[in-house]
Amino acid sequence: MSRSEAVTFAGNPLTLAGEAVSAGQAAPDFKLHFFEGGMKEITLADLKGKPAFLSVVPSLDTGVCAIQTKKFNESLGELNDSITALTISLDLPFAMNRFCGAENITNLRSASDYQDRTFGNNWGTLIEELKILTRAIFVLDAEGKVTYAEYVPEVTQEPNYDAALQALKAQLSVA
Repeated sequence: MSRSEAVTFAGNPLTLAGEAVSAGQAAPDFKLHFFEGGMKEITLADLKGKPAFLSVVPSLDTGVCAIQTKKFNESLGELNDSITALTISLDLPFAMNRFCGAENITNLRSASDYQDRTFGNNWGTLIEELKILTRAIFVLDAEGKVTYAEYVPEVTQEPNYDAALQALKAQLSVA
């Protein structure tokens, strides 16, 4: 399934692969990769047990994606180990690791969907025409249920930081 004209990029309509994920549904599975002393995998099962925050970006090597990642990194710092937070893109894990090191991103783990695009397809974030992920934010409860979902309609714009962080903090008050 595809969703034509689901988002725009610089005003141009684009198609997202897969179905949109909505608040209230069980989070779809995925397999992402990250580099931490070697190549490692992270799946939905690894997120269960505490609330999770997923910040999805087209590429950390672009202005808006860098701003989004830095802002969330700063905001999530006060939550310590009470959540699991990921920044997800199709960037290679090595490039993501380098960016996060250079920008002192320590409150979000970088995770890449570059190998099989299970996240992009299962979460409805893969832009078919560009073969990159769209900008989106998801919050999950400790059991893996989606409690917040935002697909930013114009990829070049920033997400609603306040709404996403409020949704995450709401999960901490019920945990």
